[in-house]
Amino acid sequence: MYKPPFSISIYMLSKVISITEKLGRITSFQSLKRMPTLRHNNTIKSIHSSLVIEANSLSLDQVRDVIEGKIVLCSQKEIQEVKNAYQAYSMIDQFDCYREEDLKKAHKILTNLIEADAGKYRNHGEGVYDGDRLIFMAPGANMVPSLMFDLFDWLAHDEETPVLIKSCVFHYEFVFIHPFGDGNGRTARLWQNVLLTRWNPVFQYIPIESQIIKYQDEYYKAIALCHTKGNSDIFIEFMLRMIDEVLDDVLSNVQRESENISDQVNRLLEVMETDIPLSANEIMARLHIKSKETLRNTYLNPAIENGLIKMTIPDKRNSKNQKYYK
Repeated sequence: MYKPPFSISIYMLSKVISITEKLGRITSFQSLKRMPTLRHNNTIKSIHSSLVIEANSLSLDQVRDVIEGKIVLCSQKEIQEVKNAYQAYSMIDQFDCYREEDLKKAHKILTNLIEADAGKYRNHGEGVYDGDRLIFMAPGANMVPSLMFDLFDWLAHDEETPVLIKSCVFHYEFVFIHPFGDGNGRTARLWQNVLLTRWNPVFQYIPIESQIIKYQDEYYKAIALCHTKGNSDIFIEFMLRMIDEVLDDVLSNVQRESENISDQVNRLLEVMETDIPLSANEIMARLHIKSKETLRNTYLNPAIENGLIKMTIPDKRNSKNQKYYK
């Protein structure tokens, strides 16, 4: 079986341990599951940062406006990139990370209405340029299918390498192969999320890209150094550091959000079932309370304001047919 060239260092293992410990703390909060606003904001951060790396000029607020269907005055190409990315990131937990056809599907979504060959491997040579200077020539187009087959074969059958490290190796190797005419960076970053989410679902809401954008020059430098050295060690260490650091931000945000959620709201969430609407009377019975005013002021309103539950008739808050769901 083909194995990409890399070696596991003490630094890598220390980062794997640190990341795993921080993930355990997030899970112990059970927070991201109960914080749809925070999850949504993290997804927007991921999309915005990944697109900025590819020279999309939209601000974070503009990306949010496009996703929410508001009018944004900019190029249609940039708007389409946001729409495509939002669709792709919304499907992270639906892609099979070990299926090459799913990766092609993801690329097709990311480059829909932008690239003529969306979802298809390139049939021409590709290089990376600094101005007019060629700094990297990708493998020939005739080599792409076999290189991608070997990469996915290793990905599916290597059982020794920790997933955190495997995801970084895949990210680098994919960029090196440069299988598509365009959109390779976006697809590589998305697929690392797909791999990590398969391992731990919380990664669907971890905005790794928002950390990469802070070190964009170092990101490209790490890739270039790996091209020169012939292995992905430097890039693996860089990406593990990015994941480790972004988890600090997530933990801080989770802690802050947790402090804003009262015991009463947590009780409300515990007695409700996902996507099953309940009337006020049904909720009161489950909570063993008798006052509708208490229900409204102490339980429902704070939960609605924090985006934790929704109303079936949001434009008629006091409707007698009103129900609530999470």
